[in-house]
Amino acid sequence: MSSLFLQPDCAANYEPSDLNTKMYKRRRARLPYKMQRASLHFHSTRIYKLQRTIRLGEALAQKWGSVADKIKDFVMPEWAKVLPDYISKLQRELSMAPGSLADEIWQEAHDPYINPEIEYSASVRVSSALCTEEQDFLLKRRKATKTALAKYLGIPEEEIHPDDVPCIAMVGSGGGLRALVAGTGSLLASSEDGLFDCVTYTAGVSGSCWLQALFHSSLSGRRLDKLVDHLKARIGVHIAYPPVALSSLNSAPTNKFLLSGFVEKLKGDPQSDFGLVDVYGLLLAARLLVPKGEVGVDNRDLKISNQRDYLKNGKYPMPIYTAVRHEIPIIEESSELEKVTDSPSQETKAKSKKEAWFQWFEISPYEMFCEEFGAGIPTWAIGRKFESGNDVAQDEGGLHVPELRLPLMLGIFGSAFCATLSHYYKEVRPLVKGLVGFGGIDDMIEGRNDDLSKVHPILPASIPNFAYKMEGRLPETTPESIYRNTHLQLMDAGMSNNLPIYPLLRPGRDVDIMIAFDASADIKTENWLSVADGYARQRGIKGWPVGLGWPKEKDTIEKTTGQLEEAQAATAAEADAKLEDAKAEQIEHLKDVEKSGQVASNSQDDDEAGDLGYCTVWVGTTQERSSSTEEVPSKAVKEDWQLMEPDAGIAVVYFPFLSNPKVEGVDPVMSDYMSTWNFVYTPEDIDNVVALARANFEEGREKTRKCVRAVYERKKKKREERESAEREARWRRKVRLGIVGKKGEGDHFHLT
Repeated sequence: MSSLFLQPDCAANYEPSDLNTKMYKRRRARLPYKMQRASLHFHSTRIYKLQRTIRLGEALAQKWGSVADKIKDFVMPEWAKVLPDYISKLQRELSMAPGSLADEIWQEAHDPYINPEIEYSASVRVSSALCTEEQDFLLKRRKATKTALAKYLGIPEEEIHPDDVPCIAMVGSGGGLRALVAGTGSLLASSEDGLFDCVTYTAGVSGSCWLQALFHSSLSGRRLDKLVDHLKARIGVHIAYPPVALSSLNSAPTNKFLLSGFVEKLKGDPQSDFGLVDVYGLLLAARLLVPKGEVGVDNRDLKISNQRDYLKNGKYPMPIYTAVRHEIPIIEESSELEKVTDSPSQETKAKSKKEAWFQWFEISPYEMFCEEFGAGIPTWAIGRKFESGNDVAQDEGGLHVPELRLPLMLGIFGSAFCATLSHYYKEVRPLVKGLVGFGGIDDMIEGRNDDLSKVHPILPASIPNFAYKMEGRLPETTPESIYRNTHLQLMDAGMSNNLPIYPLLRPGRDVDIMIAFDASADIKTENWLSVADGYARQRGIKGWPVGLGWPKEKDTIEKTTGQLEEAQAATAAEADAKLEDAKAEQIEHLKDVEKSGQVASNSQDDDEAGDLGYCTVWVGTTQERSSSTEEVPSKAVKEDWQLMEPDAGIAVVYFPFLSNPKVEGVDPVMSDYMSTWNFVYTPEDIDNVVALARANFEEGREKTRKCVRAVYERKKKKREERESAEREARWRRKVRLGIVGKKGEGDHFHLT
């Protein structure tokens, strides 16, 4: 009987005719009449009871079915019930059947009117120099920054020589939506102060790349206040909330807008891996690249190369997007036998892990470039196949696939979940370090950090490798794997350095001042600024401030003991007197700091404070060093004259995203919504983060202005000295020719 309740549908269809009536009649014929009557009554009773049981089962099944529905309604949200319809519709649209959305997208991918780049061939440019388009941009941008600098420093524009204008770069850190929102607030504050208009380059990692993409789009119109409004309207819902995400993918015009890059990648490059990073980029785009109301999408926002239109007259800074490739040279370390069997030994694996490194790729509206390869391709050619330095046509007609669209690039730029396990741990460490027993776990994980730093639990995204089969044409340092792999696996550049410093040190960009807005989660422990020391040394870059960043703890036991002994007091009165003296010294110190315009610190020696405050400035030196052992760590700039020294190098202005008592209740470390892994920011959250970024910029506003002024004066002085020396050389040449003071004897031929 229990089986009837477990299978009510079967029981409901059970009929007496299903009995073995033939056997039943044969047995009944052998019995006397009375016994036949009794037997018939018995079986009729059984059939009646069976039918009653069936009806009872049906009633119970119906009752329990309604209870299950009620439980489902209680447990399952309403949006989950519509998912099957959404998914079914999306599957139909992506089926490539005639008339489907995917078929329409693929047909338009072959239309040169919609995608002009598909008619043009591209080749790999092998050169360490800046591309021609960027050089032209720099000439135009210098004119714009000259006007802006005059206004920012309060100098008549006619007094400013173009050669004296500092090349200023602003960099934003990684950190997901925290970096996006905080970076927007920082740039907004700098724009309101007039500083942003003086900037030549911006560079980003992760969320700061998203910021650049939104700034150079129709969504913001290159207005940072409008960008804040856009974020308030769009990131209050999680990027993966199914109803909203699937609605955008199933409704016009957002469905074609978002899915075009996916269809083009799947059809145009079937060999590429299509994974979680691609889906992640799609979800990001559905939130970030779609305006409020989800109408009025602009297809020009989907290609980074289209951002050239905003740079034509040098009106805005040039954005630099970043990604990295993790090179683990296991093939190079394998023996011939291991290569044949494709089974490297543990020793080979260990050796390759130790020699692993990250290769940086930069993408501007003009070019995708890898400095390690010394090679790049036009940005509009990203996504097409290359072989031996030339692109490969996608079809017999010679057409190519369109440029890889921004939704897929957004996923690459911000794919922090492709981090190594070590990087994951660094992100969550500040959140769990207060837990009981954390110390033992921390020691264990830190002891295995070398192994964890080579493991990627989620595969990075892949795009066609433009250096495929280019043996002999790239630098010798280029790994052999590059020539063999048809695709590049790229990921969030924050895996290597959470500040995009390296692209700005590239020869030809000649950055004088680098302003860094750091909203990293591990802001004090990782010291991303100092990570660039090795890069600058390896590349032979002069002027980088060595050893800058957060001070390391360096108090010795003897020093601490001496301080404790000095603080000892024999009596309560003596203790009170020493305490009052210490308070008085601290008050005087803070007064001196405020008068000098510096940031207040809790120590009279900022180098020993263990903290940097809201704004710190360092400057490097261009002096030649006979060996690396002579390098002396740079100290924070105290006086303007340090920036004006003839051998002064690159100035770095550092704004860490710290809590500020002027914005109560907002703490980048303690506020849960500021985690890199959080994808929901309410309008109130955004207002709080922007307010904190503005307050922190205000703390260093005047210090930054003084830095810019000092670098400008240094460049002006060096130019005047150079011009004076040239005039002196020309005069001496005329003296040697004996034409000084003579007129009408052809002296105009000897003026230069």
